[in-house]
Amino acid sequence: MMLTGLLFGHQPISFGGCLAQLHFFHFLGSTEVVLLATMAYDRYVAICNPLRYTLVMSPQTCLLLAAASSSIGFVHAMIHSVMTSQLTFCGHNHIHHFFCDIKPLLNLACSSTSLNMTLLNVITTSVALGSFALIVLSYLYLIFFTFHKVRSQEGRWKPFTTCASHLTVVALLYIPVLFNYTPPSSGSSLQRDVQVSLLYSAVTPALNPLIYTLRNPEKRSALKKMLCFEWT
Repeated sequence: MMLTGLLFGHQPISFGGCLAQLHFFHFLGSTEVVLLATMAYDRYVAICNPLRYTLVMSPQTCLLLAAASSSIGFVHAMIHSVMTSQLTFCGHNHIHHFFCDIKPLLNLACSSTSLNMTLLNVITTSVALGSFALIVLSYLYLIFFTFHKVRSQEGRWKPFTTCASHLTVVALLYIPVLFNYTPPSSGSSLQRDVQVSLLYSAVTPALNPLIYTLRNPEKRSALKKMLCFEWT
């Protein structure tokens, strides 16, 4: 439905369908944000404590972290879905966006949206910045370990090449998300919000498989051969 609205313009959607779209978008999005923080911790353990990796990141621990990520995402999305469903809407109910996001819906509400804006600024920002802080902390420890424990130049660069795909995905996701959802969330340009939303909702997910695939040496070699063949 979101892609249909983006490609073909105005498309009708029921209020229930709009809330479902909002819920699953924020559920999957916030789950991915927390999983990226979990992946950063995984890389920290693998590089800084390789001998204890199988003990620290056991299958039970991985399952628990995945369940916790999904639970945080579900609760976060459910709060926004329930609070949005309590609003009163009137007028043309035309959403100036290509999918049902929180801020475009709040702009259509006739009732007070102060509590919804507070939840958006506090909860969503906490989930995004909390996960981002864990990612930064993990990589700070990783950098400290690399430059103080690893003596060879080649050995120092190897951890960063290993983490390059994860860092690229983090940058592609977090830059537009933090730009769009962290305060101030009022008075922002509608066109800017739509463009930024397009980045993290469509462009970044489309690039993720390519980014992670390029970690495979065989895939990189095949891509180089294909590009050289097309160039010649």
